[in-house]
Amino acid sequence: MASTGKTSWIPEPDCEHSTSEKKGCPQPKPGDSAGGCSFDGAQITLLPIADAAHLVHGPAGCVGNSWEARGSLSSGPSLSRYGFNTDLSEQDIIMGGERKLRNAIGMVIERYRPPAVFVYSTCVTALTGEDMDAVCSEASKQWNVPVVPVHSPGFAGNKNKGNKLAGDALFKHVIGTGEPEAETLTPFDINFIGEYNIAGEQWDIEELLNRVGIRVLSRITGDGRFNEIRHAHRAKLDVVICSRALISLARNMKEKYGIPYVEVSFYGARETSFSLSQIAYFLQDRELDERVKELIRKEEEDLAKDIALYKKALRGKKVVLYTGGVKSWSVISALQELGLKVVGVGTNKSSDEDISRIKERVGQEAELIPEGGAAKILKVVRERKADIIVAGGRNMYVSLKEQIPFLDINQERHTAYAGYVGMRRLARDLVAALENPVWKLVNKPAPWQGGETYGMEM
Repeated sequence: MASTGKTSWIPEPDCEHSTSEKKGCPQPKPGDSAGGCSFDGAQITLLPIADAAHLVHGPAGCVGNSWEARGSLSSGPSLSRYGFNTDLSEQDIIMGGERKLRNAIGMVIERYRPPAVFVYSTCVTALTGEDMDAVCSEASKQWNVPVVPVHSPGFAGNKNKGNKLAGDALFKHVIGTGEPEAETLTPFDINFIGEYNIAGEQWDIEELLNRVGIRVLSRITGDGRFNEIRHAHRAKLDVVICSRALISLARNMKEKYGIPYVEVSFYGARETSFSLSQIAYFLQDRELDERVKELIRKEEEDLAKDIALYKKALRGKKVVLYTGGVKSWSVISALQELGLKVVGVGTNKSSDEDISRIKERVGQEAELIPEGGAAKILKVVRERKADIIVAGGRNMYVSLKEQIPFLDINQERHTAYAGYVGMRRLARDLVAALENPVWKLVNKPAPWQGGETYGMEM
């Protein structure tokens, strides 16, 4: 179909982009997979449901797209770490792969006895017209196990579109299909939406909430369990954590079940304190509000003492932050609290709202980097005389080759930086990266150039 030249929109009533001029967020173009495709985004959202089986219906190459590429941790089950795949061949693509899908679902259920199976479409099966809904429905009745179709072929759009499609699948097929025991419910039950427990960050946040009596009823989806997500409709509040792509899920739950929602971030002390206060405000309990205020006071006092020396070492240092989505603005607050000056920010995977929040925090001082590429990042680093790059792991080797200190902040990382305890870790790791002795060594002449000899003499 020829392009009309007009922009199409993804309608979302609760999004700031839905105005009389703009009908929502820009609809990703088919094949627009910079920073991850829709299939990748759907798996990012659903794979953290640790006790479910996740079956990719497509060629074997698709299964490695997102599987085990993120640091989402589980406190128990590990079935989601298995890479189940129908392994479609050329003949299957020609003749149809529905029989192979039925057999694969049956094998997974018989052998592993999961509480549910998520079945993901891919570009190949979407193009060949596989009737995945019918197969999943039949299998669910045959085995008496929920089999959830996830329609998120890679060509549907970018990673954020896949997040949204995964949220739609949860709302349509999972949430509201089960009930918790009535006596286990509390007045302060909340759902986490969009927190994927990268490096265990969710556990640090939950520990804070537990101290004031707030319980996480359903985790959507970090360290999640399928059956607890089924009764997410019984929570008193949905807490959307750093994931604008799942705002549709929160809105749908509000419209159908009357659950209010609040958007928060736990990067940096200020954001953490504000988020805790917001959660307490929406739960509308005076005693809870007092407990939260006391927790914030104590945590901020202890944090100030613990990071005082780190702040002294970091004060005035310049940093280029190159990450996507909400981290592009939420991490800025944490860096600024530590005394660093943000001189460059990547915006290639950020929404208009994310970019607006970036500008609020850095003003005109920082240069926005709309597109990726090592050359562009290095250009900003050199022009702005940055001392360190904070980015994803794929940019680490560029930094090291250019002899620039580096800190990994993206989903592959192994250190949790959320909450007050995460702020301590962030300060420690930034100082360690900047003051590593290797930077002094690499700037000295080599031994064969008349420099000092290191190591044992032979």
